[in-house]
Formats: sequence, C-alpha cells, structure tokens
Amino acid sequence: MGFEVATLEHAFQLAKTLDPRARSEIAAASTPGQAKRLGRGVEMRAGWEESKCAVMEALLIQKFTRHAQLAHVLLGTGEADLVEGNSWGDTYWGVCNGVGRNQLGCRLMRVRMHLRAIAGTNHPEG
Repeated sequence: MGFEVATLEHAFQLAKTLDPRARSEIAAASTPGQAKRLGRGVEMRAGWEESKCAVMEALLIQKFTRHAQLAHVLLGTGEADLVEGNSWGDTYWGVCNGVGRNQLGCRLMRVRMHLRAIAGTNHPEG
C-alpha cells in the first residue's frame, strides 16, 4: 500500500513499520512533528536499525532531485561540513552540545556528492 505524504519526515516514519493502521495514522499526520511522535510508538519492522540510514539517504535523494531549488541550495554549500545541530539531545542524527554522530549531516553531504555526480560536475557549486 503506497502513500503520498506531505514531508520527508512523514515518509521516514512510515518506513519504520509495516503495520497498516500505524502507517495510515502517520500518513495523515498534520505536521512533521506529529508524524515523528507517532513514529516513536510504532512496532519497528525487522532490520530497521540496520537500514534506517540507507532509507534516510534514499528519501533525501528523492527530495533533492525532485526540488531543483533545494538542490541548488544544497549544492551552494560547497565543501562545507554540514552539521545537524540541535538542542533537544539528538546525538544520532545530529550534534547536541558538541556531541553526536551527525548522521543527517553525513547523509546530506553524500546527497550533495550525488547531485554533483548526476549533474556531471565535481565543482562544489554544482
């Protein structure tokens, strides 16, 4: 069952579970924050922890290849290190108080390289 969703956050939270009811609720969430809250309570599909970074990266590629203006902004970051800084303690996807794995920032930098590759350029500005 496919879903059309409003945001990448909705899509990421949907990917966590195979439960049709939970997926419907997440898809219908009115905000990305609500989708995230709902996603925290789902029964995780088998292998989620091992695949979540690949899922995030695939979703980011979809987002940035579908929206040229966003791709332009990402390419405009040149060679800058991208860091998902936050104050809410997310040290997996981001960095809080100087500590964290910054998985979102790492995925964005990989997507930036992907965008350059499909544009046929290695120039930092795309």
